[in-house]
Amino acid sequence: MRAIWKGAVSFGLVTVPVKLYSATESHDVSFRQVHAKDGGRIKYQRVCSLDGEEVAYADIAKGYETDDGEMVILTDDDLAELPLSSSKEISVEKFVPSDQIDPLMLEKSYYLEPEKSGVRPYALLRDALRESDRVAVVTVSLRTRTSPALLRVRDDVLVMQTLMWPDEIRAADFPVLEEAGEPRKQELKMAQMLLETLAGDFDPADFEDDYAEAVEKLVEAKRQGGEVTRTKPEEASSGEVVDLLAALQRSVEAAKTGRGESSSSSSSSSSSDDAEKPAKKSSPPKKKSDTKKKSATKKPAAKKTTSKKTAAKKAS
Repeated sequence: MRAIWKGAVSFGLVTVPVKLYSATESHDVSFRQVHAKDGGRIKYQRVCSLDGEEVAYADIAKGYETDDGEMVILTDDDLAELPLSSSKEISVEKFVPSDQIDPLMLEKSYYLEPEKSGVRPYALLRDALRESDRVAVVTVSLRTRTSPALLRVRDDVLVMQTLMWPDEIRAADFPVLEEAGEPRKQELKMAQMLLETLAGDFDPADFEDDYAEAVEKLVEAKRQGGEVTRTKPEEASSGEVVDLLAALQRSVEAAKTGRGESSSSSSSSSSSDDAEKPAKKSSPPKKKSDTKKKSATKKPAAKKTTSKKTAAKKAS
């Protein structure tokens, strides 16, 4: 594992230098969207919803959509004024009974590894938490955002789990439950008997991802049967991606309409100008060109869900 953050746990006058590691990783099955005809990957363009033109990455800004649908553009200077934190300290606020933390509030989990100079105080904090059956409620700054978290012990290692903010927990309001009424004594007794019949200890090894295993078997069967589409490897380019074929087409058109300029000079200047402008979508030719396209897989810009609280409120 590779450490993603370095800092120190601080409680009282004791400081424990630590490294932070992600405690979990996703093994979910993912598929790529491809062209069914030849297996080529589907690419996405950053297109403005108002004018339909492709937007260069340098021209993309951050916008906050209000509840009434208005869009407020935030500049880098605006964001620099927000109360962000870059502290490298995990500050213990209090020690609370472990059963007071609702699992619904738990978010991301991390392992804490002590630096060599902090092994003894690390072990002291770990053993104190284990003996008292308490967890430490802390504040920590990750990626310039301060958030609440807790420290607990798992297999002789301190684990930090970030917590959701209180207003991020939805209220469970289901009026239909009021119609359920009280269960009959005989029904409740039978339900309790069923619970006792299925009672046991939790073992994560009892559960397997049957879907992922089935997908792997299906893919391997298709490979063995020769049902494989081999696509040409794509060459990744650095910086903003430009569709080479579209750029060449625009260069040819510019050269033909140029007045008093040679084809070579017009093509060069047009190519240079087009490289600075957002590339417009062009109709694909009827026949595939043998020219290799210098391209990189574009990912769609993730739409960030806005929260009713402001960033300043979260950081406080």
